[in-house]
Amino acid sequence: MKGSGWDHRLVVRADDKNLIGHAGVVLLRRVADRVGLTRALTGALPQGIGPGWRDRGMALVQLACAIVLGATNILEAEQLQHHWRRLFPHPVSGSTLRRTLEAIDTPVAARVERIRAAIRRVVWTLLALRPGGFPWITVCGREVTGWYVLDLDATIVTCTSRKEGAAGTFKGSFGHMPLGAWVANTRECVAMLLRPGNAAPNDVADHKSVLAAALRQLPLPLWSKLQAPG
Repeated sequence: MKGSGWDHRLVVRADDKNLIGHAGVVLLRRVADRVGLTRALTGALPQGIGPGWRDRGMALVQLACAIVLGATNILEAEQLQHHWRRLFPHPVSGSTLRRTLEAIDTPVAARVERIRAAIRRVVWTLLALRPGGFPWITVCGREVTGWYVLDLDATIVTCTSRKEGAAGTFKGSFGHMPLGAWVANTRECVAMLLRPGNAAPNDVADHKSVLAAALRQLPLPLWSKLQAPG
């Protein structure tokens, strides 16, 4: 059967013809497909019927790729897909992206969270099997094998209009102050709590919530060591 996927005619040449900016985002889409993330998201999101129905899992992956390319809102995400048609052969409209995001209620978000954890286990297994092994933290030139470092930090995201949850921050700006968790070993964000701009940077309850969500995402063996400096 002849392949008909978005990348079935994808080729890479080391010449100076048909150059495409930001072509590295192709790797993100390929990884999402190869590790099963796109298919798993499709199964988690509401599905419809009809010739005009767009795959919601694919829509989320393309939205993530558009954000990597610099999109800061739905309109820019739609425009970027049309601008980089060689990277997005089947652009998703802004209205479809909005409906996709609106469909992610609490039960769907919980399914997506479980999918992320399952796919992360696959990816971390592949990292461990590669020649270089899992990326352990290096301290003072010494590799600390077996330790996983989890960073928790609040960051200010400014905005210029009264968006939902926007408020004055302790630094005198206006916007939001989400609290996130990142795995220092792999530099991936594993949890994020959206908060208004006037939220306390060191709120204990928020830190406990984000830490619990982050731990649910980590495929750690029972004998592993975890450091969460905050």
